[in-house]
Amino acid sequence: MPATIKDVAERAGVSLKTVSRVINHEPAVRQDTLARVLKAIDELNYQPDISARSLRGARSFAIGVVYDNPNPYYIIAVQNGALSVCRERGYGLQIHPCDSTAPRLAENLCDLVVRSRLAGLVLAPPMSERVALLRKLTQHAIPFVRILSAARDPNDGYPCVFVDDRDAAYDITEHLIQLGHTRIGFLWGGKQHRSSPERYRGYEDALRDYGIALDRKLVVEGDYSFDDGFRGARKLLALGNRPTAIFGSNDEIAAGVLAAARAAGMDVPYDLSIAGFEDSPFSKQSWPALTTARQDTEVIAQHAARLLLAQVGKQGDSAPVRNEGFSPELVVRGSTAPPRPQRP
Repeated sequence: MPATIKDVAERAGVSLKTVSRVINHEPAVRQDTLARVLKAIDELNYQPDISARSLRGARSFAIGVVYDNPNPYYIIAVQNGALSVCRERGYGLQIHPCDSTAPRLAENLCDLVVRSRLAGLVLAPPMSERVALLRKLTQHAIPFVRILSAARDPNDGYPCVFVDDRDAAYDITEHLIQLGHTRIGFLWGGKQHRSSPERYRGYEDALRDYGIALDRKLVVEGDYSFDDGFRGARKLLALGNRPTAIFGSNDEIAAGVLAAARAAGMDVPYDLSIAGFEDSPFSKQSWPALTTARQDTEVIAQHAARLLLAQVGKQGDSAPVRNEGFSPELVVRGSTAPPRPQRP
């Protein structure tokens, strides 16, 4: 039988109320008592009944993660990051996929919070970028934290964890330029995601700073998917003056580019250099492994969940919860190299 709170109290030699205080992270517990209770919880592998805790009082002990993203690696990383923090703090986690373009998105999420008794929401892109949604959640006093693509803290009054996609995209493009590439293709992700224009601006800024004219024929719109990477690469490789390098807005797009290059009989990286973004698991497993930008999505989601729970704990406190920023780092692997010298 699973251990109960009574078993923990008996093992630690304390009252049920003391165990409850420890589980709820209340401060009024002596350090030696806290240590005994935590040891008993660990020895008995005790798991608090989160739903029962929520029903017994007004406080909620679960949060939600809301997303609309075709990239399964991204969603799994967000889920794992938020879940690890929830387990630390004795909270449950509800994952809620939805359509970010739905006309009643705000009303549906407000209903979700009430129906599921959620303490608040972590909003993944592109939900995190819907200003009307943020206003509605604020009007209903629903705590939330956004995961947002931004070069700097937006300071717009809405809490967030922001990721500097623009600077990382600049670094990737600069890496390709320094290898000797001047014709660099760019494959967009979905335009409904703020990360897409941010990554494009990094690409555009690097070209400008190195005096390379932007060729619109080398820029192809699409979505964050393998199929769009394959289609976009086929289009670029069919040009009379094709690119010698292609920068895909995420690793799934870059994997599609790699497949298109293989289908065309090209030698990567010597006939075509390829770079992605996000450092997804298969970026290390492809051959050659992909040059990319390491975006530790799991850690970002952990910070978002901690910010949300800190905000929940500060309800009624006027002190704001501080936003946090992350900068993805360039990771150079075997998919990029100097272009082949042109034959005379």
